[in-house]
Amino acid sequence: MSADTALRAAFSRRTFLQSVLAGSAAVALSGTVSTRIAMAADPSYDGDVLVVLSLRGGFDGLNAVVPAGDPNYLVARPNIGIPSNALLGLDSMFGLHPAMAPLMPFWQAGQFGAVHAVGQPAPTRSHFEATEEMERAAPNSSIRTGWLDRALGLRSVGPVFQAVQLGDSLPTLALAGPNPELALGSLGDFHLAGMGPDDDPAWAAPELARWTEALSAMHDGAPASIAEPMETALGAVKTVTALASTAYNPTVPYPDNELARALTDVARLIKSDVGVQVVGLDFDGWDMHDGMGTFDQADSWMSTQLRDLSASLAAFATDLGSRINTTTMVTMSEFGRRVEENASGGVDHGHGNAMLLLGGKVNGGRVHGQWPGLAADMLDDGDLAGVTDFRLVLAEIMRKRCGQAGLAQVFPGADLSSELGVVRA
Repeated sequence: MSADTALRAAFSRRTFLQSVLAGSAAVALSGTVSTRIAMAADPSYDGDVLVVLSLRGGFDGLNAVVPAGDPNYLVARPNIGIPSNALLGLDSMFGLHPAMAPLMPFWQAGQFGAVHAVGQPAPTRSHFEATEEMERAAPNSSIRTGWLDRALGLRSVGPVFQAVQLGDSLPTLALAGPNPELALGSLGDFHLAGMGPDDDPAWAAPELARWTEALSAMHDGAPASIAEPMETALGAVKTVTALASTAYNPTVPYPDNELARALTDVARLIKSDVGVQVVGLDFDGWDMHDGMGTFDQADSWMSTQLRDLSASLAAFATDLGSRINTTTMVTMSEFGRRVEENASGGVDHGHGNAMLLLGGKVNGGRVHGQWPGLAADMLDDGDLAGVTDFRLVLAEIMRKRCGQAGLAQVFPGADLSSELGVVRA
């Protein structure tokens, strides 16, 4: 187990217990759900579903949202850089990598955009440290909880699917803390131990009822720290079982990759009105120290990654239909890549980066933020300077689209006095 994985596991014993209770072949889960768990949405919350997509490994924002208008870009990247005549949606400064073509309809409709030269107040080139600091979002403090957990702590307690990590049995560090979250690989794999999704419903229903009674009796009078994980996991199993009773038919086909499969589940949860407020997703594979490939190689590492990302997001947004107007997705990555390409046809760990935004109320079709330039005297130790605090982007989304109060507690120490205009209220 890597140090990063160990830390993520340690941060949420509750989620670990949920995973064990719901998925272990050694433990049969069920039980009476406490009255605080329900399928319906929390009526006190009328904000967007916030989907936070972590592009793990260090997303190369410079070759995704390309500063073609900066004369230093192709000088620094003579082999892996992308010429302006190959870019999509090019304005006087920025264009998109050609592999991002599936997202162009949303760019043109103003539903997909980006913020560039975003960074952390105290940058580091360590994957582990940068990830922890970004997902805590509380630099220079002793706070150990994640920013999403702090935000949820300021809201009413919602249903079991209020905060979900999909595609991974470990939650993002942003959800680390005392507030409950649910982490699961997929809806199809989340079931009572010994009861798979293909089992005969005529057998499964009474079996679930039998274990409900047994586990309720077993946990009667147990401390909340013991009983609540069981109740939460059981509530999730019941909800998923209800969803699985009807086949899900997306309005468009999704591509065949892990991100798309997770996004299919996200769309299903959103359209099923089970009370989802926050979703965490991971899409790794961005640590391109060598062999990134060139833009005109359809099967190059970067082109393949961006094509999978773009096609998956495009299918998700289309499948949501009108729900895209109450959904906002933002991407985060622990750091960007260095400006200058290395001798191995890749780029090493850097600093400033691009964040991508997708949603019905995104001010898209443009790149937001101050551009510091790639001239040598403007770089941060060879990196694109992160002149916009990433928390400013998140805070605006949380304020305008999620109705989040208490942002000074969610992002302690951040200067939130200005806005970039990345979303509409």
